[in-house]
Amino acid sequence: MNENSTNNQSTEEVDLGQLFKLIGDAFNRLFKFIGSIFKAIFSVIIYALKAVIVNFKIIVLTMVIAGVLGFALEKISPDVYSSSMLVRPYFDSKYQLVTNINYYNALIDNQDYATFSNFFDLSEEEAQDVLSFEISAGPETENERIKEYDSFIKSLDSARASTISYEDYLENRSVYSGSIFQIEAFSLKQDIFPKLEKGLNNAFTNEYTETKKRKRDSLITIQKNNIMEQLAKVDSLQRIYINVLEEDSKSTSTELILGEGLSLSKDRSNTREYDLLNKEIELRNTLKSLEERKVEEDVFFDVISEFQYVGNKTSHWYNRYVLIFPVLAFLMLCIIYLTSRIVKFAKAYE
Repeated sequence: MNENSTNNQSTEEVDLGQLFKLIGDAFNRLFKFIGSIFKAIFSVIIYALKAVIVNFKIIVLTMVIAGVLGFALEKISPDVYSSSMLVRPYFDSKYQLVTNINYYNALIDNQDYATFSNFFDLSEEEAQDVLSFEISAGPETENERIKEYDSFIKSLDSARASTISYEDYLENRSVYSGSIFQIEAFSLKQDIFPKLEKGLNNAFTNEYTETKKRKRDSLITIQKNNIMEQLAKVDSLQRIYINVLEEDSKSTSTELILGEGLSLSKDRSNTREYDLLNKEIELRNTLKSLEERKVEEDVFFDVISEFQYVGNKTSHWYNRYVLIFPVLAFLMLCIIYLTSRIVKFAKAYE
């Protein structure tokens, strides 16, 4: 028994020793692999620095020449001016607006200045000065975005709405989601923007928007007629109520029927008078809301902010040639250097 126990202990010790040795070897290989990665990165950095130091004069000279060429190109390039306007479309005219803006840009890209000038009542020479249009969602407050999100969630079923967070909505909303739009125009001419605004005013309407406006106006007319009929009935009931009160003062009856589900009793006469007055006020408020809606949305769009008469000089990062040219020159030198090293290695490889 003792010999068996001793043999088992020896076997277990051997197994544990082998296991620890395997674990130690695995860690050693891992550390060597990580070390080789850092060594390779360090070697690449040193070789790159060596190439820069050895060719420092060539690099500096090339980048200076590229910077001078970029500066000269900036000076001879024409100035670009921009101006923006804010609009609030109605009757889903925002869809036609975005479509027309894309169409105008396509005409400019295709240099179809004859067609473009007809839309904006410009001469072809003036049309050639227009570079592009951009449309984007207008400025919004956080409260406005929250209201849009609530309206969107209410349009979905509860199961689907529970899976869409506020952040998801903001990330996936399109340019059509907002109610205010910013239109920005770019031109080589500084004072052409008021003329462009007149042309853009025709970019909101089509047969769909005009039909939708006519339907809206017809519905408002129908609703107003219904409200006027209800007001006439309320007025008639009020006159009947007054007559009933006069008769009631001479009568010993405790309850009279006015019709339409309304009854009059002496102990509730004040309540019926108050109900009729509230009903009249409610109907007149609804009528007022319809009138206000028709007045507020009686056009296809409202211009919140017009184009400036004189545009602002603008410059994008990709037009800063004095910075871009040196960077491109440095990248070109790197490509030439790497290509030459690869060619030498390939020739010497056996």
